[in-house]
Amino acid sequence: MQHDSHQASFQALTEAINRSVIGQEQVVNTLLIALLTNGNILLEGLPGTAKTRSVKTLARCLEASLGRIQFTPDLLPSDVTGTEVYQELEGKQMLQFQQGPVFNNIVLADEINRAPAKVQAALLEAMEERTVTVAGKSYQLPPLFMVLATQNPIEQEGTYPLPEAQMDRFIMKTSVDYPDDDAEEKIIRLVRGEEEGKSVEEPRFSQELVLEARKAVAATSVSSNIDQYIVALIMATRDPARYESSKLKAWIRVGSSPRASIALDKCSRAAAWLAGRDYVTPDDVRGVLHAVLRHRLILSYDAMAESVSTDDVIDELLKQVAAA
Repeated sequence: MQHDSHQASFQALTEAINRSVIGQEQVVNTLLIALLTNGNILLEGLPGTAKTRSVKTLARCLEASLGRIQFTPDLLPSDVTGTEVYQELEGKQMLQFQQGPVFNNIVLADEINRAPAKVQAALLEAMEERTVTVAGKSYQLPPLFMVLATQNPIEQEGTYPLPEAQMDRFIMKTSVDYPDDDAEEKIIRLVRGEEEGKSVEEPRFSQELVLEARKAVAATSVSSNIDQYIVALIMATRDPARYESSKLKAWIRVGSSPRASIALDKCSRAAAWLAGRDYVTPDDVRGVLHAVLRHRLILSYDAMAESVSTDDVIDELLKQVAAA
């Protein structure tokens, strides 16, 4: 069956990235779910946690073009999208559009919260509409297109936090931690090997694989029980009074939008497909819930005062909401 061969190829792709990016299985899994759902990811992690490396490996394995934008306070929207420049063509001065780094299959937007709102908005138009508008003209982005934006969790001077409405456009937000002892040792050996010229063998897949796999994910079946479970989880963020937990009511100031329900449905189907199934289970929903909701909840001042994180709130949510 063709679906099985696509699943096997994605399994090989996962293994290849994990060989090159040690100890970040959760990040790799999130990357692949975002690819399958045609979504974009927000990565929050400390420096040196192989964020760039994971994206580079993914781009190499998929023979995809990679664009990298280092966000800085002096960046302009045209530095992201591209701009019209005067060029001489057959003796005539003409305006030609020069594509910016966003015109790639995979775009790494490093430290997105270091650039002003105008620049963030230029990238977000590309993410949402899959087009770029420059001087009144629209330009189409490639069919395989994913933005992986990183932001530093340590609040530093000179940052422009992303507004909630813009955060909502990322299908998932994942947090990257430092690796454990065992993974750290393997990283040292891997890099030492690379210095000696030993490269990790990487398979090559066509971009067509991703586009075909997306059709299979779209065909993954979801029962009405799962739909009810997804709705119950999202509604619990908007109306926590439905549940006995006083914690939820005290911790959540603003719940999640319908984009969260859509993202939860898409990501659950992708997780089920990656696990080799053509139907979704409650565990698939639970497995992606943290990444889908992490950036879609606004916590109360009480929660912040008690140092409660969004992950703590989602843990409580899972305790309170039973699968249908």
